[in-house]
Amino acid sequence: MVTRKIVRISSGSGIPLIGSIAFGLIDRGTNLIQIRPISTCPLSCIFCSTDAGPRSKRRAEYIVDEEYLIGEFERLVEFKGDNDIEAHIDTVGDPLTYRDLPKLVRDLREIPEVKVISIQTHGVLLTENLIKNLEKAGVDRINLSIDSLNEEKARYLSGSQWLKIDRIIKAARMIADSSMDLLIAPVWVPTVNDEDIPRIIDFALSIGAGKRWPPLGIQKYELYRRGRNAGVKPMPWKKFYSALKRWEEEFGVKLILRPEDFGIHHSRQLKAPFSIGETAYVEIVAPGMRANEALGKARGRAITVVNASNIPIGARVRIRVIRNRDNIIVGVPIYSSE
Repeated sequence: MVTRKIVRISSGSGIPLIGSIAFGLIDRGTNLIQIRPISTCPLSCIFCSTDAGPRSKRRAEYIVDEEYLIGEFERLVEFKGDNDIEAHIDTVGDPLTYRDLPKLVRDLREIPEVKVISIQTHGVLLTENLIKNLEKAGVDRINLSIDSLNEEKARYLSGSQWLKIDRIIKAARMIADSSMDLLIAPVWVPTVNDEDIPRIIDFALSIGAGKRWPPLGIQKYELYRRGRNAGVKPMPWKKFYSALKRWEEEFGVKLILRPEDFGIHHSRQLKAPFSIGETAYVEIVAPGMRANEALGKARGRAITVVNASNIPIGARVRIRVIRNRDNIIVGVPIYSSE
């Protein structure tokens, strides 16, 4: 059994909610704001880009206090000055593991600028009661990742032999029959679920997915340095889009998607308080998500410090910034004096 460090983040923790890929808020310069309240996941998908789930032996996990998350979200919305915000609840795990998810949705629904609330999930924790609670709370769309309709293959892809695909199929039908919209988002892993993708397309159309937005969002498997290797080579983008175009013609549905299909547009973006190559002192406040990382803070941002396995919490460390895109800040420690 793997024992994980759990980091609980509240306003009293002093940990900023902007700066980390693992938790908090991500502003990529559009009217869609990513909300990451938790990092845990019940699955260990063979293609997971973040090495999430029970099989991971290297991660710390984060849980963010709901009131702190809402307060910082409201501040970000005020800064952006956009009256057409989509609050997209996703994680480096699965947001359904967040106990306060319905309350989070209800509180987001009370913010006048929020016009759309969406959730990304693999759906293994969906129950009839949870679906009804999310609908009542005000969710507009659930993006449901179904990678195969065959239970044996779905279990293989999810790295979870306990998965029951019939329960997920039942949940998909319930969502499609509710006031919420359903988008089915399979990950296409070449040579593993090739024949499953057209079956999933047919299933999505047959149950009435896509009442307001496109019914499908097919994702291409990619190999990430810190993620899991599914043991296959990612297909070229040209081949991927060629297949989507062919299926568009076969099924009469749009599969090659653009941001405007979801009402996504450019919106004022927070400026990163660090430049690439800049050096700065940060305070280490928690373990990093991965074994060789630490979580620091400086200038109102959470900062992932890599190559930091021996740095204790509470230390003040000088770093060089190596990433600042979308206010996701990553730095490496500088041990020698200059």
